[in-house]
Amino acid sequence: MKKIKRIHFVGIKGVGMTPLAIIAKEAGFIVTGSDISEEFITDELLKKAGITAFVGFDEKNVEGVDLVITTGAHGGFDNLENIQAKKLGISIWSQGQAVGKFMDGSIMEKVFDGISVAGSHGKTTTTAMIATILKENKLDPSFLIGTGNIPSLGSSGHYGKGKYFVAEADEYATEPKYDKTPKFLWQHPKTGVITNIEFDHPDLYSSIDQLRHEFLNFSNNISENGILIACIDDLETSRLLNDYKGHFITYGFSKNADFNIDRLSIEQDRMFLWVNARNTSLGEFVLNITGEHNALNALAAIVVCLELGLSIEKIKTGLMKFYGTKRRFEYMGKLLSGALLYDDYAHHPTEIRKTLTAFKKTFPNKKIVCIFQPHTYSRTKSLFEQFIGSFSVADVVLLVDTYTSLREEIDNSVTSKLLADNISRIHKDVIYTPKGEDVIEYLDQKSFGKDYIIITMGAGDIYKISLHLIN
Repeated sequence: MKKIKRIHFVGIKGVGMTPLAIIAKEAGFIVTGSDISEEFITDELLKKAGITAFVGFDEKNVEGVDLVITTGAHGGFDNLENIQAKKLGISIWSQGQAVGKFMDGSIMEKVFDGISVAGSHGKTTTTAMIATILKENKLDPSFLIGTGNIPSLGSSGHYGKGKYFVAEADEYATEPKYDKTPKFLWQHPKTGVITNIEFDHPDLYSSIDQLRHEFLNFSNNISENGILIACIDDLETSRLLNDYKGHFITYGFSKNADFNIDRLSIEQDRMFLWVNARNTSLGEFVLNITGEHNALNALAAIVVCLELGLSIEKIKTGLMKFYGTKRRFEYMGKLLSGALLYDDYAHHPTEIRKTLTAFKKTFPNKKIVCIFQPHTYSRTKSLFEQFIGSFSVADVVLLVDTYTSLREEIDNSVTSKLLADNISRIHKDVIYTPKGEDVIEYLDQKSFGKDYIIITMGAGDIYKISLHLIN
């Protein structure tokens, strides 16, 4: 590993790849990368880090490099750059494998205390909260978070001087075609977090039992002297704990949790929660984001940081500095018509329902227009019935065409039009607007005023509509 000087990233714009590239550059490696020309939410971060991506993929891009780190998209291991690297005898790591290597010190000759945050929902926000608290307390953590810019951190990736490495732990496949190993199994942290376990990625998992089993395998990767922080409110996580032999701490709203939220209140864009630890009050914590799901994310971060030895007051101060992350309840601006525009990454029925509920509680006197873009045909097909009932809080729902993931084939048996037709059976205002221009035309006609919140929602490129509306 001492011979590695130049690292090339195939698919460098991916939300899991960009922070890795930034970490590598800050650690002193020469970094290059390649990707398609399409705009990504990570473009700004790469530019800020001084990393320029080659446009398109070319065999020449890997000449002279010592290591290739690749995405599972854009053909994965079949990408022509990876094929050429293999011919040249250059080591190739997947993104998931690389996260594990960076965390355990294999590449940077620095052994970290790893903090890995896993869960079907909430891992990005929870990871960012932990990193923010550590940063605000001058611990200079390394962190890897799968999103765009995070205001409290200034980036989604950083190579710190401190001993902690905080990373998202993704349950998706290492490489969808050739290596189905869940990415998070490459990580061997000292502290693990499980926010929840819910059936997702039907292209990889056949059942919730299989998914829970892999989360148990992740938990078993935690070092013997480490600890698992788990949300007891979640049924599948509670089932996992019955089989887990390691040391763990539970959190949640449940009175049976080791750490529980006694009560919370929301005032405009702030949230106040009172936390108990084994029947002892830890007092009031203030968050600059809202939603009960984010209260749980914050509680997970609180427990982690207490286990690391931080005082309650230092944790409270650190949490106050957190203002959310890119594409999570993100305020985009006010339209000329007076409506407030937000963008959110929610793409699973549970996330949609919880996020819309959070908006309603934050803005109880406003009506909600939700512009949703389904993400992947397999997810939409597998969870179709759940999607139908997940928009009940919204006053108006617009459905655009499914975002075609680079990891799956088009499936015309499940469409946004079909989903819109089924939602309309229980919801009076559902409109199929296939393209972005159709959405913009509809909004221009309606001219929703100051008593409305408009939300673009989904894991694809739906956020580009909000950028167009603001501009």
